[in-house]
Amino acid sequence: MPALLTALLAVLGGYLLGSIPTGYWVGRWWGGIDIRQQGSGSTGATNVLRTLGKGPALLVLLVDAAKGAAAVALGSALGSPWWVVLAAFLAVIGHSRSCWLGFRGGKSVATSLGILLAMAWPVALTTFGVWLLGLALTRIVSFSSLLAAVAAPVVMWATAQPLPYLLFALAGGVYVIGAHRRNIERLLAGSEPRIGQKWTQSP
Repeated sequence: MPALLTALLAVLGGYLLGSIPTGYWVGRWWGGIDIRQQGSGSTGATNVLRTLGKGPALLVLLVDAAKGAAAVALGSALGSPWWVVLAAFLAVIGHSRSCWLGFRGGKSVATSLGILLAMAWPVALTTFGVWLLGLALTRIVSFSSLLAAVAAPVVMWATAQPLPYLLFALAGGVYVIGAHRRNIERLLAGSEPRIGQKWTQSP
């Protein structure tokens, strides 16, 4: 297959997989709401949890993670770790900038977890452990996600993963941190809600 066609498949396939608007659909089907008009305005599992509860949030988490794993499978089928990384990174972008939702979406944390599970599961489990530790200590999902975004490339390097995967963890971590910029502002202001607290700000 020509390299240009392969790259196009990785880019379009990864992006379209990532852009599947799971949280939006679950909000419509489960609660009859537009999740973008609720809580933080994110379509991710955390906002679904605050708005609709544990069951819908778990469904969104699992499907969003599966999108990331599917992007890795697509890249693997194209035959190179670099195609894996390209498809995976476009899935991260697609989740947060979905073409079906006016280029809005979630923070790409669950999708990134699915990617890491398919790409290098020891890294995924260690990073998830960092996320759980952060959540146990603070009960703030965004803070835990930021910790995990920093931890992922460190663990990739420490476990001697292939260079393309390390570069993905670095780029993906930076992207996820950037997607949390409003959360970072609220964390610095001491106004970021904890698990169990009701959202009191407009989206």
